[in-house]
Amino acid sequence: MNQSNEEHQGPDGPYFHRPAREPMFNLPTVVVGLSLILIGIHLVRAYILSPNEEVQTLLLFAFWPVRYVSGFMAQYSWPGETASAVWSFLTYGFLHGSAEHIGFNVLWMAVFGSAVARRFGATRFLLLSAVCAIAGAGAHLATNWGDQVPVIGASAAVSGQMAASLRFIFEAGGPMSSFRRHDTHAYAVPARPLLEALSDRRVLTFILVWFGLNFLFGVWSAPIAGEGVSIAWQAHVGGFVAGLILFPLLDPIKRRWS
Repeated sequence: MNQSNEEHQGPDGPYFHRPAREPMFNLPTVVVGLSLILIGIHLVRAYILSPNEEVQTLLLFAFWPVRYVSGFMAQYSWPGETASAVWSFLTYGFLHGSAEHIGFNVLWMAVFGSAVARRFGATRFLLLSAVCAIAGAGAHLATNWGDQVPVIGASAAVSGQMAASLRFIFEAGGPMSSFRRHDTHAYAVPARPLLEALSDRRVLTFILVWFGLNFLFGVWSAPIAGEGVSIAWQAHVGGFVAGLILFPLLDPIKRRWS
């Protein structure tokens, strides 16, 4: 993101300079690129793959907790065998069950992921997203051992992005603070330690509402129509917790101590 100054002309020449605000939809390239990849994969699955190819795609790349039950792989043949049991901890995040499903994830990534991408840069942003997706799969596996319903969606990664953004967006001068800045410096404000950040009523309220909504999703969760897969709230929680914990390890901005 580049900041420019607007020069205003008066009768005797320029009389002040004001920082020009960036366009609202000037999203980081990495967020746009990742969103297009997710959308492209979904369109290929929806309009190009045959029903049999779609089933094979889910077997190869969705996350199936049942695969990790002792003796399962020795008893059943599975596309990709052991390799797909490893990469599916990440690849499930590239699959979505419907246009609404992917739309929500892309929307929240545009809002919260963009803030993290502007602060972290592309490489750290992608690393955070990948580790949060893996953490989400691990959390779902731990709480749904042997479940035969596959899990898909980028929600765990996006939840991690949300959590990471909470570590700095409400700080003084941050992009969502009361006295916010409108330039790149808004995304470079020093962050407080986690326990101190949790004392901020805005951060705590966001987290409580977020966990409450995910609890409701868990109570009323059901397989996605036409796909036979479900969105797991435990994966969301795993990704969110990972984002909170990983933030200081990946944050390129020196932390503020009080």
